[in-house]
Amino acid sequence: MKRFSAAFLVLSWVIMGFSFAFLVPMAWDWFGEGGRHVLVWIWCLLFTLATGAWLWVRTRHANRELTVRDGFLLVTLVWVVLPIYAALPLMFTVRGISFTDAYFEAMSGLTATGATSLAGLDLLAPSVNIWRCFLQLVGGLGVMLLAVAVLPFLGLGGMQLYKAEMPGPMKEQRLTPRLADTARGLWSVYFVLSLACFLAYRWGGMSWSDAFMHMCTTVGLGGLSSHDQSFGYWNSPQLEWTAVLFMGLAGISFARYFLVWRQRSLAPLASDSEVRAYFLVMGGAVSMVMLMLLAEKVYPDFLTAVRQAAFQVVSVGTTTGYATTDYLLWPTFVPVLLLFLGCFASCAGSTGGGIKLVRMLMLVKIAERELVRIIHPRVMHPVALGRTPVSNDVIGAVMAYMLIYGGIMVGLTMLMLASGADVVTSFTAIIACLNNIGPGMGKVGPSGNYGVLSDFQIWLCSLAMLLGRLELLSVLVLFTPQFWRR
Repeated sequence: MKRFSAAFLVLSWVIMGFSFAFLVPMAWDWFGEGGRHVLVWIWCLLFTLATGAWLWVRTRHANRELTVRDGFLLVTLVWVVLPIYAALPLMFTVRGISFTDAYFEAMSGLTATGATSLAGLDLLAPSVNIWRCFLQLVGGLGVMLLAVAVLPFLGLGGMQLYKAEMPGPMKEQRLTPRLADTARGLWSVYFVLSLACFLAYRWGGMSWSDAFMHMCTTVGLGGLSSHDQSFGYWNSPQLEWTAVLFMGLAGISFARYFLVWRQRSLAPLASDSEVRAYFLVMGGAVSMVMLMLLAEKVYPDFLTAVRQAAFQVVSVGTTTGYATTDYLLWPTFVPVLLLFLGCFASCAGSTGGGIKLVRMLMLVKIAERELVRIIHPRVMHPVALGRTPVSNDVIGAVMAYMLIYGGIMVGLTMLMLASGADVVTSFTAIIACLNNIGPGMGKVGPSGNYGVLSDFQIWLCSLAMLLGRLELLSVLVLFTPQFWRR
């Protein structure tokens, strides 16, 4: 522990800071439910704060710059440890829940996955649903970005954390000269978009509590809901189109919005090749699904077909995971397409999961280059995004990531199959968790939940969510002998 004492020092600050998140459901419990579970929230807050303070006392003298190894260890520890604290109130407020299911629910919230093992959501105490959804707001952009923003006040540098936490392959790019200003800028954009979404939901007819909860899970692209029917509970075209708008906006890199605000111009969006591809992919998928629904007469009304197609495509494609209907009952082509979209369609720097669209664009460019080289072996054909050439280091990192991504997906799927799950459930549950989508197919489809899985299978899915949220390499590097050598 002494060797990584600086990492544990920052972890202590993160834990103590996280303890104040319990104030949100506690306040709702006190003012909205008459203090039904208020003692649970108070004790969880005090316990989290006390353990964080104890860790700080043990490591308070380790005031030094974080190393790269410190950064990777710290990020992984945060995402492993915080769900333990987040699971505690669930164990004391949800009848019959096990620690396995509570940890899974907390991990799903903080990784903005949206998978749930709970049924009867409408019957849960409102403060419990507030907590589940609020976790997705906290975890959406990354707990560690908040730590990066305050590290200068602690006398610690944060570039290592930024590289480990930021999604996507282009982690060397800075939006401002000072990293803390970058983090604050991203959180400011996140807050403004969240506030706009909250007001839009309230104006569309949701209650204040539902508007807050679904704002958390829309902007965080998490998809947890306070209702078993998810967005189908309201059967409201206005709310569904509102959700489509904000899910679509949250699927774009928040860094682009930050640049739009700083430059007072839409050029950073219009000139970004990933953003253009994002709209092209989403628009093409919506058109394809709409035509399929009309051709199969699932919805003979054109406007209904467009709305349903747009909602499900944007929801699953951005890895949110809301549903207005059981789309597994649609032609088989559609749910498979949706799951495929969720693996790559969201942009790097957004709150979405998956391999990110920028990696997919790079893979297409690399494949194109190799095809050209077959015909013209000596031709110079650099891989570029827009007009910017991509370095060989980035290309190598993308190829390594995809190799590991495929290996992890196959390995975890085989473990699911070995534990007794059927093929469809095994494969799609791992895809949905590894890409932080939420609902899969089979027993874990939009009309079911992960509560049907065994404890071992639940832990496998929790591991998949962790790996997906930290983009695999940040976690797997801890298991290499080189990481532990001095």
